[in-house]
Amino acid sequence: MRIFFTGGSGKAGKHVIPYLLEQGHRVMNVDLTPLNHPGVDNLIADITDSGQMFNAMSSYAGLDELEACSGVPKFDAVVHFAAVPRILIKPDNETFRVNTIGTYNVIEAAVKLGIKKIIIASSETTYGICFSDGETNPQSLPLEEDYDVDPMDSYGLSKVVNEKTARSFQRRSGFDIYALRIGNVIEPHEYAINFPHYFKSPEVRRRNAFCYIDARDLGQIVDLCLQKDGLGYQVFNAGNDHNGAILPTKDLAEKFFPGVPFTREMGEHEALFSNLKIREMLGFKEQHNWRKYVKAE
Repeated sequence: MRIFFTGGSGKAGKHVIPYLLEQGHRVMNVDLTPLNHPGVDNLIADITDSGQMFNAMSSYAGLDELEACSGVPKFDAVVHFAAVPRILIKPDNETFRVNTIGTYNVIEAAVKLGIKKIIIASSETTYGICFSDGETNPQSLPLEEDYDVDPMDSYGLSKVVNEKTARSFQRRSGFDIYALRIGNVIEPHEYAINFPHYFKSPEVRRRNAFCYIDARDLGQIVDLCLQKDGLGYQVFNAGNDHNGAILPTKDLAEKFFPGVPFTREMGEHEALFSNLKIREMLGFKEQHNWRKYVKAE
């Protein structure tokens, strides 16, 4: 597929794009900073400028595409990761503006240009635990896609709005638009650096509900979304199978989320940030469990 990918130079994107390239896709990275990786086409553009998005999405990906003498090829899919990645990087109003207006611009351009597969990055923060003021318990566990998301921060709120934007455009177009609630992204080198501390002090992971997504497994999830047609509008949690903790799931919940009810039975170490939907609907099979890279001590 010929893929228009925004934000590919970020923490997640710089691992997802190589995965997509390995699957044989052509990827144009649209970002404020180019991604220096073999085989990647780069275009510097601002997602908050609607005109730039329409122009970029209807442009050549590289000079080689001029050779066919058949005009500009059409992108087969849009993957939208570009965003202010969390609170406290920019003022709250700017975080909200960039994330919501940027997403509107990207989806609008894709729909009006007839690109029928659109994948956007939502976030675990929509569940309202991560960036809450004080210690907040979820309404129920596990965290699944039908949960009544209720963040109190500008970043999580922007992602909720983006999901509604995606749903609105899907209704008017009938295209496939999938929103990935991406868990805490872990790069390969971070296991050895961070996970021993997580095990000794599990409370530091409470705000993430102990979730993680290996950046390479996220690449697999994106590729599965590209392959799966006909689902209309969907929200998927993008997380790994197990919690990023040593304690079993029931013990984690009792210790850190006391009194929170479970809506179903769970496996011994099954993630509280559930990826059951992507396993059942997309066929996701985790390749990078943390136990491959760090010992549970």
